[in-house]
Amino acid sequence: MTDRLLLDDVRFYGQHGVTPAEREVGAWYSVDAELGIDLSAACVSDDLAATIDYHRVAQRIVEIGTGPPVNLIERLAGMIAESLLREFPARDVRVRVRKLTPPLGFIGTPGVELMRTR
Repeated sequence: MTDRLLLDDVRFYGQHGVTPAEREVGAWYSVDAELGIDLSAACVSDDLAATIDYHRVAQRIVEIGTGPPVNLIERLAGMIAESLLREFPARDVRVRVRKLTPPLGFIGTPGVELMRTR
């Protein structure tokens, strides 16, 4: 069985980027996270202790995203994935990071997706 706890579109404003201008201006980011966990006990017990508190997951994502700047969204996604695996009882995580307001002149929404397993 592969149950998934889903958390989509966690947004924060971060100062990440390769150029000094990107870091100075900052950008809005959106993160989706999927955590693999057996949810059968939570389905029966209706007890928060039997699952992962998605509020705590969202808080952790925002803490990392608004923390010290990094150059690449790949690094940001890696930091989030590593933290979620370390701090929550998930078998695996999938993290998707999108930069919603990229530098002027850029067309599209850049993003990365990482899958990490214990």
